[in-house]
Amino acid sequence: MKTLLLFILVLFSSQAMAQQAPLLPLVKSSIKGVNVYGKTVDNQTRCQHWHSDLDVIAIKFKCCEKYYPCFSCHEEEADHKPQVWPKAEFDTKAILCGVCGSELTIADYQASGNTCPNCTAAFNPGCSKHYHLYFETVD
Repeated sequence: MKTLLLFILVLFSSQAMAQQAPLLPLVKSSIKGVNVYGKTVDNQTRCQHWHSDLDVIAIKFKCCEKYYPCFSCHEEEADHKPQVWPKAEFDTKAILCGVCGSELTIADYQASGNTCPNCTAAFNPGCSKHYHLYFETVD
């Protein structure tokens, strides 16, 4: 009988502790050890929103220092508003090539001609239409 009571006590205690444990974001993808959050669909950072052959970058968001494939992934999964990278910080490594895992500075990415300088993977040139969501674009 003591064993049964002890078992029940342990069971209820572990359930109570499990309910109080903090919820951590689920890692959806990892490129060479760098976690990419969001709704990824493959191991090259493509997501449910952007998944063409050229959609192979993830962007580190200034607000949380986490890589997401796109603005929509961040919007759907983060619990805060996004912040854009100021021009003064364009020397920060904030772009992840999903093909080779290289981290590029924002300046290097914007000057890349839509090609990874390390592995020559092609990046989507249409991403430049969305720079304002990630990077300061006006003086």
